[in-house]
Amino acid sequence: MSAGAPPVPTDASFYDRPVLEVAPDLVGCVLRYRGVAGRIVETEAYHASEPACHAYVGLTPRTEVLHGPPGVFYVYRSYGVHALLNTVVEPDGVGAAVLVRALEPLSGLQAMRTRRGLDRVQDLCSGPGKLTQALGIGLDLNATSVGERIEILPRPTGAEEPRVVTAERIGITRAVELPWRFCDAGSRCVSRPLPPAMRRGARAAA
Repeated sequence: MSAGAPPVPTDASFYDRPVLEVAPDLVGCVLRYRGVAGRIVETEAYHASEPACHAYVGLTPRTEVLHGPPGVFYVYRSYGVHALLNTVVEPDGVGAAVLVRALEPLSGLQAMRTRRGLDRVQDLCSGPGKLTQALGIGLDLNATSVGERIEILPRPTGAEEPRVVTAERIGITRAVELPWRFCDAGSRCVSRPLPPAMRRGARAAA
């Protein structure tokens, strides 16, 4: 690792950094659970200083994990339907996390297709609820450490470095929106709506 390079995502120190550093650095890493894996192509950053983050309300039984040490998964139920997967970041007590928002499937495609009831690769993990369903990730993984059951691995050797573009987060209604969404502009598995930079690129290529 060259001087000044970030630590790798298998090290706890990777997550003990500002959320706006960790979120883009996770793009291109590989998330793996029980033999099913995908490359992270989209993330969103959340911090206790802004009302869109669950940690904004302070320490509660639900947000205890968010306020805990970095390198732990925060898994919660969204709208009573989908489990959403986040990694807790920044020092213990801060309250910050990165939402893993989309994956590009790499292995275990048949298992993903069976769980999702879909065939097209681009549709399997192109959203935070879709990817947890595709990988079989549930609330029982809340408060588990990275690497304990779910792994996050460095970008494969020789893989092209993602071209990360930023955009406003999706579906935020309780806060002034921030450009804290990070996407791999080269992936067809990013969730909709696409960031403006990707929409412009798609129009130019048409």
